Amino acid sequence: MSQATSTRKIRVATCSLAGCFGCHMSLLDMDETLASLVEHIEFRRSPLTDIKAHEPCDIGLIEGGLCNTENAETLHEFRKHCRIQVAVGACAINGGVPAMRNALNVRQCLEESYLSGVGVVCPQIPDDPELPRLLEKVMPLHQAVQIDYFLAGCPPPAAAFVELITAILEQREPHFAPP
Repeated sequence: MSQATSTRKIRVATCSLAGCFGCHMSLLDMDETLASLVEHIEFRRSPLTDIKAHEPCDIGLIEGGLCNTENAETLHEFRKHCRIQVAVGACAINGGVPAMRNALNVRQCLEESYLSGVGVVCPQIPDDPELPRLLEKVMPLHQAVQIDYFLAGCPPPAAAFVELITAILEQREPHFAPP
């Protein structure tokens, strides 16, 4: 950290939508660097802290694509509370693996899975109000909310998280190494 580093801890929140949670694992791959950053940051809403409430934060790291109504609600609420919103990983940036279903018709997939597929015992498409409705297409996050930075990769390397957080602490633009 340079001497220009702010003395106030920055608040970091994380969230996962439709993805594999690999980006959170890459964040943890910062290892010892994460321990030294704890002097300068505090984790708020995150599976890492088990804090689920939305509250104001400086950096919002969000992984996963936008695939259902619950994802959309979470993403919009998260955006409202984050000064800087970061799309983390291929799923958040371009839909990633979850977007492979975009070539398929959602209704036909549901019918095959729940009505006529192998092993179907009680043919019925789930229609419980507690279940989020699938969107017709999995979307990257920037199609629904403003994104300030993109951490590319599947998952992004730990060094990208370090650079992002350090740059924000030092009040400069981050410089990411090409993949």
